[in-house]
Amino acid sequence: MTRPIGIIDTTLRDAQQCLWTTRMTAAMMDPIADQLDNAGFDMIDFMAPVQFDVCVRYLREDPFEKGRYFRSRFRNTPLRGYCRSKSLVGFSMAPDDMVELWIERLAANGFRVVGTLDSLLDTDNMSVSIRHAKKVGIQSIGALVFCESPLHTDELYARSAKKLVELGVDGIMLKDSGALLTPDRIRTIVPALKAVIGKVPLEVHTHCNTGLAQLVCLEAARLGADQIHTSIAPLASGPAQPSTQGMVKNLAHAGFATRLDMALIDEVSGYLEQLAEREGFPRGEPMEYDLFHYKHQMPGGMMANWRFQLKQSGLEDRFDEILEEIARVRQDLAWPIMVTPFSQIIAVQAMLNVVNGERYRVVPDEVKMYALGHFGKLLGPVDPQALDRIVANGSPKIPLEREPMAPALPGLRKAYPNASDDERLLRYMFPADDVDKTFAAKPLKVSVPPNGAVPRLVEELARRPGLAIFELERGNSRLSITRHAPARAAI
Repeated sequence: MTRPIGIIDTTLRDAQQCLWTTRMTAAMMDPIADQLDNAGFDMIDFMAPVQFDVCVRYLREDPFEKGRYFRSRFRNTPLRGYCRSKSLVGFSMAPDDMVELWIERLAANGFRVVGTLDSLLDTDNMSVSIRHAKKVGIQSIGALVFCESPLHTDELYARSAKKLVELGVDGIMLKDSGALLTPDRIRTIVPALKAVIGKVPLEVHTHCNTGLAQLVCLEAARLGADQIHTSIAPLASGPAQPSTQGMVKNLAHAGFATRLDMALIDEVSGYLEQLAEREGFPRGEPMEYDLFHYKHQMPGGMMANWRFQLKQSGLEDRFDEILEEIARVRQDLAWPIMVTPFSQIIAVQAMLNVVNGERYRVVPDEVKMYALGHFGKLLGPVDPQALDRIVANGSPKIPLEREPMAPALPGLRKAYPNASDDERLLRYMFPADDVDKTFAAKPLKVSVPPNGAVPRLVEELARRPGLAIFELERGNSRLSITRHAPARAAI
């Protein structure tokens, strides 16, 4: 008898973040909403803080409006959002009342599931959003970000998972943002997690940077994982998730059943191919195994952007040298996980060390904050010599001990008395000018963009001399074009 396993779709969130730098607009997503909603996914992984940032700063889309709209389109499948511990966007921490407001507004705008993660595996930091998600009536997933280091043992992950279950999470997610899981490690960590979480479902999320993701997911399923994260090709592979098409085939051969309608998956895949061609977006391709990746652990989605930034600064020839320094900085700082915000913080410190020819001569504020515990409890002690230099060369304005943060919502409501809580939250998270421009661009545009597939089709058909009538139907909408014969000149 085949065992069922659930599939969580990442196409619209993490996959396009990794491959298309999060540039899918609502109009690009809308044509495949029905297919995705009816394909049989357990959830649609839809938006995290990164997507909110790109919506406001680049796409000029109100992310809350986007959530509401697609909640109306996804009637059968829950939409999923995320909370990055006690940080919303950027590197700074947020007071508890703003974290709670974030959860409330996600729930109010159509998200039925929220995943909470912490880059230090600090479950105390995660407790605010987990408890508030339960209070407002949405599901809470405790995400454990995976990392390879002497400190990140199976025992550590099991202890963290047990604490999250005690907090009342509805699921545990093993989140391998850095594509670091191997078949050997998955064979020990999944049993360790299953032993402490009882009947709470276990999800596995990984990336394809090292070419091992399909096998890692397959082994996880064999060991009792309940759900696997996949994305639909061509928005799969490369630095993104394993392809839905390939994963379903592998699971079937291994004796597992999914609820997916592969005909609808194929329709989505065909549309994504056309979209990639039209917009010049890259397609995910298999990547070769790279042992060096396990040393620096830079996420694949960050790798291309980082190389581009170094090229602009004239430092591209020192890229590998900086990657080597990233590994040394991580060891100095008690092995922080290379995930936002620490992936960016560690990379900047490594770059400064290389450029200055002296380690920790220049120290960003966030590095000093991390080393002194402002982001949460460290898993181990910072190297004493590195800590001395970080404290001495970092900003004197940063206190030596973490201080409680005062509530921010009363001040926001006073500053914006006529605004909604959605707007107040966006103004707290983003520069005022970006929020103003985003609101000026309302309402959300979900029609086919200029030069899209339908206008191109109409233009091409209009050129054909033998065509008299053209009709196009979608749902309750119909487009009808009749070409009239030219009038004859009078004799």
